[in-house]
Amino acid sequence: MGEKEEKMEEGVMKYTIKDSVFTSLFKEKKYLIQLYRALHPEDKEATENDLQDVTVSNVLVNDIYNDVGFRVGSTLLILIESQSTWTVNIIFRALMYLVQTYREYFKETKQDVYKSKKLKMPVPELYVIYTGARKDRPEEISLSKEFFDGKEICLDVKVKMIYDGKEGDIISQYVKFTKVCNEQTALYGRTRKAIKETIRICKDSDVLKEYLESKEQEVLDMLMELYDQEEVIKSFVESERYEAAEEAAKKAENATKIETAKRFLKMGKLSIEEVAVGSGLTVEEVEALSGLQTV
Repeated sequence: MGEKEEKMEEGVMKYTIKDSVFTSLFKEKKYLIQLYRALHPEDKEATENDLQDVTVSNVLVNDIYNDVGFRVGSTLLILIESQSTWTVNIIFRALMYLVQTYREYFKETKQDVYKSKKLKMPVPELYVIYTGARKDRPEEISLSKEFFDGKEICLDVKVKMIYDGKEGDIISQYVKFTKVCNEQTALYGRTRKAIKETIRICKDSDVLKEYLESKEQEVLDMLMELYDQEEVIKSFVESERYEAAEEAAKKAENATKIETAKRFLKMGKLSIEEVAVGSGLTVEEVEALSGLQTV
């Protein structure tokens, strides 16, 4: 087996592996109903058949999409994001997803926003399952509070934050999965071994056990090639920075040559050819400078 094949065999963990598991997990209604019941334990009547997937894909531009969106009958609309890095900008993304989801709902139910008849729509709920360090994170974040100092504004958006879930529910299992994944990544890097150990530990601990047993190969297949999209982007940015720095250095070097040539010309003791040799410029460049100085 060649070096390249060995690297591919070893594999590198996809940066978005936890998010991929999140979306994959809740595409299945048997887990989606567990998610709904974790959020609304008071509803004993809802079944899998009452849930409709409304996850947004390719919203507006740049292929923006949300993690999980579902409707409960025609009364409740729930949009959920999984996030490991803290940013209140999720509020704007949630708003964007919500607007797009309502647009699709109005189209589906043949309601016209330009007519006088009052629109009917399900009540929205926005959540973020945050898997990073809790610290002093709030229970809820809002557009008004985070961006407008709590002022009363024409439109406010409130997102409920979930950090742990309740012991044993599907949310707490997912959060534990992410923690195990982080621990194994710290030990083995972004490798296939880290994924295998994550799956083994979680199954042994009854964390997403059923899902991982049925989707083990799929989770393993979430590994990407050595340089995944994020790494490619990182390499591109670093390359752009290098090229910019190199261009700046060339400009600075050329400016120094020009200043040197100007000083030699001002002395009036050297020929054009000698100034060119002494400054590092071409004869044509020195002649051009000489012409400017005599104007």
